[in-house]
Amino acid sequence: MRKILCLFTLFLSVISASAQAGPLAFVTITPQKYFVDKVSGGEVPVSIMVEPGANPHAYEPRPRQMAELATASIYFTIGDSFDQTWLERITSASPGMTVVHTAEGITKIPMKEEHGHGEEHAGDGHEGKPHDAYEARNPDHDDRDHGTLDPHIWLDPALVKIQVASIRDGLSTVDPERADLYAANARAFEQELDALDREIRSILQPLPQEKRTFLVFHPSWGYFAKAYGLTQASIEVDGKEPSPKDLARIIAAGKESGAQVVFVQPQFSQKSAAVIAKQIGARIVRLDPLAADWAENLRSAARAFADALE
Repeated sequence: MRKILCLFTLFLSVISASAQAGPLAFVTITPQKYFVDKVSGGEVPVSIMVEPGANPHAYEPRPRQMAELATASIYFTIGDSFDQTWLERITSASPGMTVVHTAEGITKIPMKEEHGHGEEHAGDGHEGKPHDAYEARNPDHDDRDHGTLDPHIWLDPALVKIQVASIRDGLSTVDPERADLYAANARAFEQELDALDREIRSILQPLPQEKRTFLVFHPSWGYFAKAYGLTQASIEVDGKEPSPKDLARIIAAGKESGAQVVFVQPQFSQKSAAVIAKQIGARIVRLDPLAADWAENLRSAARAFADALE
C-alpha cells in the first residue's frame, strides 16, 4: 500500500511540475524546434512529430506521440505533406490544443517550376529582396494550375522571420505571462537571421551567373535558390524516381552543364543519384534540409554550393 501511495504521489508531483513549467509545444519537423527554442529561450519543452532521419512524406506518428499530444498546449505546423495527411487526426485527438500555421502569410512556390527560379532572379537585383516575393495566401493550398507547392519554407531566412512572428504570437497566446520574453527573444533571433542572410550572400556572391545551377535528387532547396540567385535542377520527377528516359535526359544535361556534384539528402533513396553521378563524373554530397542545427546547416549548404559551383 505504501508503495502504491508513493507512486501516486510521484505521479501527482510530475503532473504538478508539468503544469508549473508552462506550455508544451509540438512541431512537425526538426528545424522548427530550433526556431521555437530561439523564441522561448529554451523555456518551452518541444517535441518533434517527424522524428530525425525519417522521411516526412511517408512518416506515420507513433502511438506514443499521439498519446503525448494530449498534454500539449500548442502545435506549430509547417504545411508539408505530413501536416496535410495527419493534422486533422492530430487535432481531433487533442481538441484543446492551440494550432498555429507557421506558413500563414507566405506564398509557396510551385515545385515543378523550381528549375527556373535562379534564372528568373539571378542578376536582376531581386535576389537581395526576397521578402517582396511572398504575399499572404492559403499556406496549404495545392495550386492546381502550377502543381504541388513547395513546403520547404524553412530554408530561406527571410521566410523564417515570418514563421518566427507566428511562433512568438502563438506562445504568447498560450503563455501570456511570458509574452515580453517571447517578444524580446524573437527580436534578437530576427537580428541573427539578418546576419545569417548577409553571411550567405557573402559566401555565394563570387559565383558567376553561368555557374549558379546545382543538381539535387529531391527538390528541397527551391526557396534557398530563389533567395540567393541560384537554380535548382532536380533528379526526382513528380516526387518519383526518374524513368530510364528521364535518367538519360538528366545525364545528358548534367554532362552539358559540367556538374561536379550531385546533392542528396539522407531521408531519400540515393540509387538514381549515384547512377547519374557516375555517368557524369560527379561526386555525391549529402545535404540535409532537416538538420537540427538549422543556422549552421544553412551556412554549410551555402559553402557546399559555392564549392561545387566554383
